[in-house]
Amino acid sequence: MAVKKEVKTTTTKKVKKATPEVTEKVAAVKAEKKSVEEVYFYGVGRRKASVAQVRLFAYDKATDSDFVINKKKLKDYFPVANLQNTFLAPLKAVGLYGKVRATVLVRGGGVTGQVEAVRLGISRALVKYDETFKKTLKELGYMTRDAREVERKKPGLKKARKSPQWAKR
Repeated sequence: MAVKKEVKTTTTKKVKKATPEVTEKVAAVKAEKKSVEEVYFYGVGRRKASVAQVRLFAYDKATDSDFVINKKKLKDYFPVANLQNTFLAPLKAVGLYGKVRATVLVRGGGVTGQVEAVRLGISRALVKYDETFKKTLKELGYMTRDAREVERKKPGLKKARKSPQWAKR
């Protein structure tokens, strides 16, 4: 029989100890982040399999880099100009483009479903921001939840409705 030998290996890591000044600065920054709770307006948008949670913050000097989607900037997450225009359409319609910033958490679905879910979420958040925006957004169709979903595949068929080719013999 073979005898197994146990070998112990130890690794040592040098850990730098933080000076008291550094720990005080870190504690101050953490306390500052907690104390600065901004007021935001929340809206949820859905489209196909996508769900978007939108938070709008009032901010006078907003730029395109102030729109954060899943911790990425707008131009990084939606690189196509058409998608960016869909994202910004409700803000431009009510004249708040450049006056608000947004953080968005969006999950599920594809790119088009996600951007349309975000558009609905932004529209709903804008209505909470100011009730008078509802008429404008409703006329443009931004307040309507598009309920169309993918139809399921049925047994015996190739797709949802496509049947196999019929053969006489």
